[in-house]
Amino acid sequence: MTDTADRAVTDWLARYERFDVVGSTNDVVAGWLRDGTPEVCVAIANVQTSGRGRADRTWDAPPGAALLASIGFRPTWLDPEHAWRLAAIVTLTMAEACEVAAGLRAGTVQLKWPNDLVALDGRSGDVRKLAGVLGETDGLGTDAARAVIGIGVNAEWKPEEFPEDLATTMTSLTDLAPGQLIDREVILHVFLEKLEKAVSELRAGRFAAEDWRWRQLTNGVAVRIEWPDGGSETVSAIDVDVESGALLIGALGGGGQPRSVLVGEIRHLRLGGIV
Repeated sequence: MTDTADRAVTDWLARYERFDVVGSTNDVVAGWLRDGTPEVCVAIANVQTSGRGRADRTWDAPPGAALLASIGFRPTWLDPEHAWRLAAIVTLTMAEACEVAAGLRAGTVQLKWPNDLVALDGRSGDVRKLAGVLGETDGLGTDAARAVIGIGVNAEWKPEEFPEDLATTMTSLTDLAPGQLIDREVILHVFLEKLEKAVSELRAGRFAAEDWRWRQLTNGVAVRIEWPDGGSETVSAIDVDVESGALLIGALGGGGQPRSVLVGEIRHLRLGGIV
């Protein structure tokens, strides 16, 4: 992206910086917010040395293989129970940006509750992870509310270079669109352009609820959920609640009242197969 093009999609941001190497873009943006930087602020990195994902897992990508970004908000204007929508608009706009940049049809990039970007492997039917999201908040419901949404997208990562232990569960835009030139600058440009509109809409009280529901890969299929206490359960993922962000689950085969899940992780999912 040229400097002129860069400014064209970043002039709405309070702060925007690129880094070659950082420990964690989430930590960078969290520091900005603590120091008084207004929203919306964005940090981009080529390499993270201390990247992390959900549940304190580490996250690494080779230089140039992924788009690594963190977005900082001061959501004093957002009801605390709707803070999850910040991550939702980040995932929605990034899904759209990935499809545009890779020439993929709309809906190719889907969501796996709560925030992963995924795509189906057309050969095996397996669900493969394209991007992960880590949201961190502090002071919600106060005048000092802060939220950082970090996202790492496997962009120009060649399948033959996937880590051996993750090769069967991950994908990249290069993998999804073989022969297509994948340019992280294009992804970033489209993402920031769409994010500006999404933030403006959310500030006005409008959330793209049906778009968020439409991209949910898990709706209507059997999934295995792992609970924070280490237990797990195989259930039917019925729907998502666009008010609370919860996953609505029920017993396999139907019957009983749906339950709302706010904390948990879908770790095993295969469409049309055995969980």
